[in-house]
Amino acid sequence: MSITFHIGSAPLSLPQLKQLLAGPHHLVLAEEAKHRVQRCRQYLEGKLQDTDDLYYGINTGFGSLCDVAIDKTQIEQLQENLVLSHACGTGALVPQPIVKLMLLLKAHALGLGHSGARVAVVERLLELYNLDIIPVIYEQGSLGASGDLAPLAHMSLTLIGKGEVHYKGEIVPSAEALDAEGLDPLTLKAKEGLALLNGTQFMTAYGVHTLLLAHRLAEQADMIAAVALDAFDAKTEPFSPLIHQVRQFSGQAHVAQNIRKWRKGSAIAEANKPYVQDPYSFRCIPQVHGASWDVLQHVTQVFEIEINSVTDNPLIFPEEDEILSGGNFHGQPLALALDYLKLGIAEYGSISERRTYQLICGLRGLPRYLAASEGLNSGLMIPQYTAASLVSRNKQLCSPASVDSITSSAGQEDHVSMGANAAMQALQVAENLERILAIELLTAMQALDFRKPKTSSPRIEKLRTQYRAVVTFNAHDRELYKDMEATAGFLRGV
Repeated sequence: MSITFHIGSAPLSLPQLKQLLAGPHHLVLAEEAKHRVQRCRQYLEGKLQDTDDLYYGINTGFGSLCDVAIDKTQIEQLQENLVLSHACGTGALVPQPIVKLMLLLKAHALGLGHSGARVAVVERLLELYNLDIIPVIYEQGSLGASGDLAPLAHMSLTLIGKGEVHYKGEIVPSAEALDAEGLDPLTLKAKEGLALLNGTQFMTAYGVHTLLLAHRLAEQADMIAAVALDAFDAKTEPFSPLIHQVRQFSGQAHVAQNIRKWRKGSAIAEANKPYVQDPYSFRCIPQVHGASWDVLQHVTQVFEIEINSVTDNPLIFPEEDEILSGGNFHGQPLALALDYLKLGIAEYGSISERRTYQLICGLRGLPRYLAASEGLNSGLMIPQYTAASLVSRNKQLCSPASVDSITSSAGQEDHVSMGANAAMQALQVAENLERILAIELLTAMQALDFRKPKTSSPRIEKLRTQYRAVVTFNAHDRELYKDMEATAGFLRGV
């Protein structure tokens, strides 16, 4: 049974979006949002009727054609032409969960009441979301300024009965899916095509999707690091609150506390150690994980601002009697934040792979490659190669997209953010991190089993029991890709 959620009644947060995406929700436009949208639309229609003033994209051409006036009788055709001509995406298909997020975020933005779209347009976006009519959108095509034009054009094709959609497990023409649900295509009125296409909902949806994944992986990185610490017989001193009180980075303190909680009651951790210090990849977990955790907090704040912003153009202010052309569609705040996010996510993977490497090197009483029978068996030699490959791939993806720009529209649009590219790269980095962490968990659990009969903490022992129900101890060489995939699946369910 679905739960009704009113879009536009209050600002959206990342936890709310996580809740919406986790379970069946029926989205409706809140009454206060309807009032805002109607007020704005009435003002715009009155303005167009009473004046011959030119307003960008409403009664003019687009981009460098902004000085070309459009006759009042052609305004509706102008909006449809905009959608048709800008649907120029290419490449792989955008994952359906991200497209659903785009529908939700665009409806929320239009519902703030400064875009001039009719209530019918906003409600159609929500109908598509509720009915799982998911527009087919292609990954490539957005420069991250003037909005995510090509991806949002493909999304908007569905509203006018053009393009294709994912519907009931198949890709079908939009008109066919609309007809099956008893919906007629919309005829776009003045400003509506532009309100749909201008905006940052493509890169924002990617960013939200990546942030939700990254927040899960951040907590699991601490959990897996705690297992690795006991597996490596590492010391407890680096996680003392005293150390972190005198530096005062919140992420560092947060991670150290997480590690202490995971290792509390561990006989392995509490035993005397013959080593003076541990390698950085173990000793500096609070500093490295903590810095990345702080990145996540900052980027989350940026995205929560953007989710609740109006990012099309021009913007309409009925109370102030103003229609203003500006640049809220420019993705620079997101592009910079997404590049920062890439770095934060990648560093979790970089230090994780180093712990994996240390665990297979035959140190501290562990057999080389954690093989039960060295020589005959290679043990966990090669998963570390895979982790190293993924870490290097992430380094390549972390080259900043936001420092790039290219001129378009005959020089009218002469600086762009490339935020869409940064957004897609960030998701790839996060997905790679999940596999890197899975390899560390696979390795750490194998090493921890060699510590028997010594025991870890109750929390870690419980985790080990759960994990061993999915992936058994590696006593003889076997197809490790299956263990790696099973471990990644285990992490998704923890």
